[in-house]
Amino acid sequence: MLLESLVQPKADLTTVSETATLEEALQVLEESDFRCIPVLDQSGQIFRGNIYKLHLYRHKSRGGDMTLPVTYLLKNATKYIPVGAPFFKVFFTIKDLPYIAVLNDDGHFEGILTHNRLMNMLSQSWNYKAGSYVITVVSPDERGDLMEMTKIVSRYASIANCLTLDTSGDLVRRILFTLPAGTTKATVDKIIAHLQRKNFSIAEIEDLQVE
Repeated sequence: MLLESLVQPKADLTTVSETATLEEALQVLEESDFRCIPVLDQSGQIFRGNIYKLHLYRHKSRGGDMTLPVTYLLKNATKYIPVGAPFFKVFFTIKDLPYIAVLNDDGHFEGILTHNRLMNMLSQSWNYKAGSYVITVVSPDERGDLMEMTKIVSRYASIANCLTLDTSGDLVRRILFTLPAGTTKATVDKIIAHLQRKNFSIAEIEDLQVE
């Protein structure tokens, strides 16, 4: 579920009304220095879409009429999520967007979730800054592999984070174990030796303490 703490509320955002002209929208964008901003209806409650500086500049450079309503160049009108959206819906909907609009339970514009905030959340959940080493183990994705790996790693150290990645085109899976701060290289060597005795391949060992 989407964490509401990640959403930048409407009150903190620069938005433009659907009644604005293209010229007025461009002025707002130039003053705010954003590449795009949300467009709301006259009540300020309903998300209509986004207006991009790039599209405004392109329209103007081609001699386009800048007195047209901002809705003329409206984009991403269907790119929004409910505030309680599951994580995977959020992740795949935001994809190539700088942000995605978030609607409350009444369907009103709540705010936005930016790409940067989502990436920061993922980074924090990985415990990258608080970890010591990341061990990437390659598995043929057989039943029980993850449980066996976890049992081996936790025999020697706590697991700060575990991330599973599929490799497109191969029948293998990469499992990344982040070990907590304070884990020694000697402990890592024991973990690796034990994993290899169980025929698990080690793809990479990353020392997070090396700057």
